[in-house]
Amino acid sequence: MSSPSASPTLIAPSPAANDVDGRARTYEVRTFGCQMNVHDSERLSGSLESAGYVRAEAGEEADVVVINTCAVRDNAAGKLYGTLGHLKSRKDKHDGMQIAVGGCLAQMDKDVVQQKAPWVDVVFGTHNMGSLPSLLERARHNGEAELEILESLEIFPSTLPTKRDSIYSGWVSISVGCNNTCTFCIVPSLRGKEKDRRPGDILNEIRLLVDDGAMEVTLLGQNVNSYGVEFGDRQAFGKLLRAAGEIDGLERIRFTSPHPAAFTDDVIDAMAETAAVMPQLHMPLQSGSDRILKAMRRSYRSERFLGILDRVRAKMPDAAISTDIIVGFPGETDEDFEDTMRVVEQARFASAFTFQYSIREGTPAATMPDQVPKEIVQERYERLIALQERISLEENQKQLGREVQVLVSMGEGKKDAETHRLTGRAEDNRLVHFEVPTGSEIPRPGDVVSVVVTHAAPFHLLADAPDGVPLRIRRTRSGDAWDRSQAESCGVPTSAGDAGAPRAVSLGLPTLRIGV
Repeated sequence: MSSPSASPTLIAPSPAANDVDGRARTYEVRTFGCQMNVHDSERLSGSLESAGYVRAEAGEEADVVVINTCAVRDNAAGKLYGTLGHLKSRKDKHDGMQIAVGGCLAQMDKDVVQQKAPWVDVVFGTHNMGSLPSLLERARHNGEAELEILESLEIFPSTLPTKRDSIYSGWVSISVGCNNTCTFCIVPSLRGKEKDRRPGDILNEIRLLVDDGAMEVTLLGQNVNSYGVEFGDRQAFGKLLRAAGEIDGLERIRFTSPHPAAFTDDVIDAMAETAAVMPQLHMPLQSGSDRILKAMRRSYRSERFLGILDRVRAKMPDAAISTDIIVGFPGETDEDFEDTMRVVEQARFASAFTFQYSIREGTPAATMPDQVPKEIVQERYERLIALQERISLEENQKQLGREVQVLVSMGEGKKDAETHRLTGRAEDNRLVHFEVPTGSEIPRPGDVVSVVVTHAAPFHLLADAPDGVPLRIRRTRSGDAWDRSQAESCGVPTSAGDAGAPRAVSLGLPTLRIGV
């Protein structure tokens, strides 16, 4: 099978992006699921804007609604069809409105979406996101639904135009697909075998993000530390971290998600020896029972997992480590669950994403015997949540009195307005709500503030300033870029000579080819 094209794709303007009166049609992308889907939605937005569509304002009813779906949880279908049912009533009243469904659930269900929701105009999969503008155009021209699901990737999604959600922080995909065969996971059958981007393409994209104002990137892959296996370099991920760390202006590097089975010391060394790599690691455990890990085909055991954490902490003592855990996998006994509780206690995770096992049709686990009754799964889940909340609080309390460097974010603090605080992420990715003293300069998203932690909770830290002490702010290129983006959105002209001005839609790579 040939490798996906890495040549940048330029989306041609679409006649369907304008109404008969010449008005640009508006769009909205709704994202369900993981960080990979969030990044994919940026590509969908970029493709639509390159075709001539404009993003709908908050609260505005869009002419085109795109739903980027997830298939990991059992409630994914219910969430999708509930949303589509709501949109049908809107579409009935909105002349010319189009609805498109893409992503993992569309890839998995194919014809089912149109059978259950015949008012959907376009169905597309995980391998052909760049086709969305042309599919919308064909559906509008022909007056009938368009379905296009490809079985293999033809172009890397990273070659598509991108409408970034953040000026100061960006996602960068290093690979797509997965070669693992975890028995609970549907992702490999939907996104295919792992395909790696070339290191030069990845580094070029990072440089362009930094040129646009970003100071933080998160490297994305289903299994980032297996990066390089396709081109025969098993130490490629550690080398990539080191190379990215040499890019001027890039201050924070994160990545997600690694796999414990392939997490080697050269990656730990690269993390510890590269200043820009943040003291944070997300390492999925899934279960603390060796018997269940074997049934999951996770190809590591709890002792190896804990050994990885020990080695990371030996090199990076302040690293905050998070994880994923599944409760109630088929055949999980009380003893198996107690093994998980024991490992969680030993691991001292800063936080954990915990899930109740759900049957995914098409996975080996779906047909396994001894499915655990719902009430038992719920009871175990609540016990695990309580344990992790206690540990998270204890770990966060260790931060009291520490000075932390917080990258100011936008939209993460839901109560910022009423509490007179702003919000951001510390270097270890802990969420910090900090006070802006009366009379103090207000930092911009993308600026960095130095604050002292004064209160700890399981899911966040507070940093309230002493009376009369102004906030210490480091104004950054990212903050400057945010200023420019706000001026441009308000129609205020910016200097033509300002080379750092962000591009509205970034192609991410230096050359272009016309997309068909």
